Amino acid sequence: MEKAAFHLSLPCRSISLTKHFYVDILGANTGRSTQAWVDIDFFGNQITFTKAGDFKFDYRSYKFEDSVLPAFHFGVIVGQASWLEVFKRLQESDYEITNERTFLKDKNGEHRSFFLVDPNHYTIEFKSFADKKGIFV
Repeated sequence: MEKAAFHLSLPCRSISLTKHFYVDILGANTGRSTQAWVDIDFFGNQITFTKAGDFKFDYRSYKFEDSVLPAFHFGVIVGQASWLEVFKRLQESDYEITNERTFLKDKNGEHRSFFLVDPNHYTIEFKSFADKKGIFV
């Protein structure tokens, strides 16, 4: 299958809070935008946030190794340097990092991971694999 960037469109409560989080806190760039929506360049992938007011997602969690993780989330797989850069930026912010740990230690698919919640209450996971060959194995 061809390698390609993904596009994801999600509702948001506030364009300005969303821009602040993704641009000022995470260091992403914006693309096109209006007062009703904004495109975020999320590590080369396009997330379009559309102003929708209040909304609610009911989601369950699941257990992976010794952690209870949110079933409804999206994320990005980055190299170790980018992972550490974002992790440090978040430590200096008011956003709470959760479930920071190494999964599958000394096994195929070993990766460092952490989760956080954006201003729209979306859970985002950042992963960095010890060996990129383990991503789909």
